Amino acid sequence: MTGERDLRALLSGMRPERNEGRFVFATVPGTVPEGLTPVVTVTEPEGRTLVVHQDEADRAGLAYDYVAGWITLRVHSALDAVGLTAAVATALAQAGLSCNVVAGFHHDHLFVPYAATDEALRRLRALADQA
Repeated sequence: MTGERDLRALLSGMRPERNEGRFVFATVPGTVPEGLTPVVTVTEPEGRTLVVHQDEADRAGLAYDYVAGWITLRVHSALDAVGLTAAVATALAQAGLSCNVVAGFHHDHLFVPYAATDEALRRLRALADQA
């Protein structure tokens, strides 16, 4: 199934959806510790970054300093689509909201400050309505 490339279609069809829970970014030196189910992993020279539920990180004793809400853009975006990340990041930046974006094969995933998740959803829905 081919993802969408047209920016107007991507924006109008984003259908942002909140994933329940609080998520944190933590780093470990090697493999994922037993008992953790990360929703994202990124391997860097400095260590492996994990995005996990906050309660899992707490149980594992992992350090973190950023608690995020997770928003999925339900539109199936092509990995080579141009402009979606920029448009979303700009809309959130104009509201003073940080945004960490992760591209999955089918969807884009946004991690925003947990306390601002509802505001981020409002901004994203407004962006979709304008498209």
